[in-house]
Amino acid sequence: MLIRTKIIGIGDPFILKEGSLFHAFATSAPDGFCCFTSENLKDWRKEGYCYRNSAWAENCFWAPEVYFYRNRYYMLYTGRWKAKHSLRLGLAVADSPLGPFEDLAPAPLFDLGYACIDGTLFFDDDGKVYLYFVRDCSENIIDGVHTSEIYCARLSDDLRSLVTEPVKVTSPCLDWETRSPDWRWNEGPALLKHGGKYFLNFSVNCYDSPDYCIGCAVATSPFGPFEKYAAPVLKRAEGDFSGPGHNSFFRADGKLFTAFHIHTDPRKPSGDRRMCIAEAGFGEDGKFFIDASE
Repeated sequence: MLIRTKIIGIGDPFILKEGSLFHAFATSAPDGFCCFTSENLKDWRKEGYCYRNSAWAENCFWAPEVYFYRNRYYMLYTGRWKAKHSLRLGLAVADSPLGPFEDLAPAPLFDLGYACIDGTLFFDDDGKVYLYFVRDCSENIIDGVHTSEIYCARLSDDLRSLVTEPVKVTSPCLDWETRSPDWRWNEGPALLKHGGKYFLNFSVNCYDSPDYCIGCAVATSPFGPFEKYAAPVLKRAEGDFSGPGHNSFFRADGKLFTAFHIHTDPRKPSGDRRMCIAEAGFGEDGKFFIDASE
């Protein structure tokens, strides 16, 4: 099942369900983030800005994710740090998913000395909180190749600091991830736990390429080692299904769904993207899948 929403001009969508209402957040404005709401996942209203006037970031407001935690709403997002003109992760808080979200500090969540993007949180069964993020290819150059890689670290219970050193969990290594000679990506992490195993979704290739797509890797620990599937779990298809990627997960009516973006105009793939929603799940063999059939 595939829902092509009318939310266009966005990227990196994330959906939070609150009661009977769905809230969607995405890369959606040059100076912050907008929120969209829906009762049925098909018809969406633009509610306007939920985050603006950053305390520390100057631009590149990307990939917001919002979590209800300890009776407040926390937004994890990417921005470019004014002080160093380098990408970092920020954390903001609000009393409503509509905002306004305010930064917890006038600085990034942490500074490891390199560009970080695409943060996502995973709350494990034992109460531990894990942060997955991307060491961005803008500053991560390996043997002359700009390379985005995914890292994992435990967060403190108040979400304000790292309590373990980040561990690299994936790097581009398979043929369909390494076709570009100078730039390679593992980005947009999203984590699920099923049957005692950890399933990591990630996106590959450049966001403005028709071959932007989603892979999956599985491990028995949040820190890995992760074993990648041999092929993508969601990729371009004939017609106007171009560049699916940067997905996130949510549940509704007992079902697992994933939100992701595709190119609004497949003839001109670019940063102009639209939000799609599809069902996801696990087969009898335990293998993860996304059902984007129409």
